[in-house]
Amino acid sequence: MGEEKAANAPAVSVGDVVTGTVEHIANYGAFVRLKNGQKAMIHVSELSYNFVKNVGDVLTLSQQVTARVIKIDDRGRVDLSIKALQMKEPKPVRREEEFEKKLTFFMKQSDEKIADLNSKIKDSRGGKRHPGKK
Repeated sequence: MGEEKAANAPAVSVGDVVTGTVEHIANYGAFVRLKNGQKAMIHVSELSYNFVKNVGDVLTLSQQVTARVIKIDDRGRVDLSIKALQMKEPKPVRREEEFEKKLTFFMKQSDEKIADLNSKIKDSRGGKRHPGKK
């Protein structure tokens, strides 16, 4: 990608928040023309904290975007991140996951108690216990 800078446009720095227009969408990200004339790219992994399968589901051509500059490589290519400006939402715990954790903990404790009881019965009887005999 050839970098085109406007003659009197100020350069951007890592950490800057910039705005621009989406010019091209690819499978791996989108190319944005910044207000100062520079071209930048937003990788698909930098669009959202949520999984993005298709860049076109999040961005459209000619859309105005605001993003943070996260990298400028030695060739002057600018990488942007939209998700760097978003608050990371805590992943909600599904009720099923919570139940499964509780069930696993209960089963482990139950197995330990049964094993402990079985070893006490063996020790007190001196052998295997037969059902129905006391």
